[in-house]
Amino acid sequence: MPRARAGTRSVPKSAARGRAASKEGTRERILAAAVAEFADKGFAGGHLDAICAAARANIRMIYHYFGDKAGLYVAVLEHVLGELRQEELKLDVDHVPPMKALLQLFDFTYDHFATHPRLISLLSGENLLKARFLKRSARTPVISSPVLRLIQDILSRGEAEGLFRRGIDPLQLYVMLVSLSYFHLSNGHTLSVIFKHDLYDPKWLAEHKRLVRDAVGRFVTKSFDG
Repeated sequence: MPRARAGTRSVPKSAARGRAASKEGTRERILAAAVAEFADKGFAGGHLDAICAAARANIRMIYHYFGDKAGLYVAVLEHVLGELRQEELKLDVDHVPPMKALLQLFDFTYDHFATHPRLISLLSGENLLKARFLKRSARTPVISSPVLRLIQDILSRGEAEGLFRRGIDPLQLYVMLVSLSYFHLSNGHTLSVIFKHDLYDPKWLAEHKRLVRDAVGRFVTKSFDG
């Protein structure tokens, strides 16, 4: 039976796995705390000390996993966008009629933004910075590209069946879907004051979703004469 070398101790595999899980848990706690901190205060206002306190981690771990504050912020943007893409790609639209597939994608997009206010805050803040940090991300183009292929497939099937008008650009359509799902939330507070009507009222939101859902369907149909 082979002996351990002098001066060394064999580490049980379960203990090694436990340490690896603990390290991964620390990283995930830091990332979750950073999402909350940067969504609430933006990049400039977010503090690493506050993130460490919320994550129950020391600041050395931030530098170990993310390099610096900017690296952590980029990781936060990649994380929230990655969540959106992962959920989009879970949609089972390959074997449903094209219009139903498109409206399922719209429903998901609309509901995802409605239930992820931090995503809206982070994207709005990064837009004010002219995507200065997102430009550093090598992952973002990779995690963004699958949704355009998904939309192109839906459009191609709709055209082949004579249901959709030809020549709709997938990126143009996706930007439209996001705009209809995003604008009323990112600007809801100011619009509510300007028009003296609560845009976050559930009844208003339900009617808004019904109207814009109908608009999406009418836009892509072959009979649309705009």
